[in-house]
Amino acid sequence: MTSAVLTGESLSAPHNAPLGRLLAAELRWVLRRPRTLVMLGLFALVPVLISIGVAVANRTPGPGAGLIGAVAGNGLVLPVAAMTLALALLLPLAVSMAAADAIAGEAAHGTLRGLLIAPVGRLRLVAMKAFGVLVVATLATLALAVMGVLAGLVVVGGADGQLVTLSGTAVSLGDALARVALVVIWTVWQLAAVGAIALAISSFTEHPLVVLASVLGGLIVFGVLSAIPALEWLQPYLLTSGWTAGADALRDPLPLDNMAASSLRALCYVAIGAGLTIHRMLRRDA
Repeated sequence: MTSAVLTGESLSAPHNAPLGRLLAAELRWVLRRPRTLVMLGLFALVPVLISIGVAVANRTPGPGAGLIGAVAGNGLVLPVAAMTLALALLLPLAVSMAAADAIAGEAAHGTLRGLLIAPVGRLRLVAMKAFGVLVVATLATLALAVMGVLAGLVVVGGADGQLVTLSGTAVSLGDALARVALVVIWTVWQLAAVGAIALAISSFTEHPLVVLASVLGGLIVFGVLSAIPALEWLQPYLLTSGWTAGADALRDPLPLDNMAASSLRALCYVAIGAGLTIHRMLRRDA
C-alpha cells in the first residue's frame, strides 16, 4: 500500500512544473525559429513600403482619398493604416502559421507525443502553446505599429508632430501615440480570436496546412458573407465583422462602439476555441 501511494505521489508531483519556466521555454522556441524572425522582418517592411509609396506619389489628401490617401503629409496615420490593412489577411496568416506549428506541427514531427507524456500537465501545455501564438500576434502587430510611427514621422512627415484626424481636427503627439496603442491592443485581441480557433483546429489534425487552409478559407467565406446584403443579419456573428473599426481611432471624438462590439465578438470566439482545444487535448492519446 505504501509503495502504491509513493508511486502515485511520484507520478503526480512532476506535474507541478512552474508555469513560468514553461512559458519561457515556449518563448525561446518561438523566437529562435527563423520563420518567425523572417516574418517579423517582413511585417516591419510593410509600413516602410507604404510610406515610400506615399512619399513618391506626393499627393495631397482630399475627400474620399481613403485610409492610405490620408497618410500623405500626416504620417501618424500610417501605423493605424498598416495594422488595418494587415488585419485583412497578413496578420491572420502569421497567427495561423504559429498555431499550426504549435500542435499540428509538433504532431507531424512526432514530438507531440513526448509533450503529452512529459511531466507538464495538459492544461499547462495548452496554456504554453496559446502563449506562443499570442506572442507571435503581439510581436507582428508591434512591428507594424512601431515601424509605422517611425516611417510615418521620418519619411512621410508628421504634420508638425501632430495627428490630423479624419474628422479634420488635430491632436497632440501623445494623444496620437495613445490612439495607436489602443489600435495595437484591439488588433492583438482580434488576432487572439483567430489564434484560438486555429489552435483548436490544430489540435484535431496532424497536418499544419489543414490549419492554414481552414482558417484562411473561413476568413474568406466570412468576408464574402458579410458582403451579401441579404445576409446582413449574419454579420454580428462573423469574426471579420468590424475589422475596419481600427480606423475609428483616427476620428475625433474617438468612437469606441465598433471596437467594443468587435472585441466582445472576439471574446466569444476565444472562449469557443479555447474550450475546443482543452477538450481535445485532455482526451488526446499520447
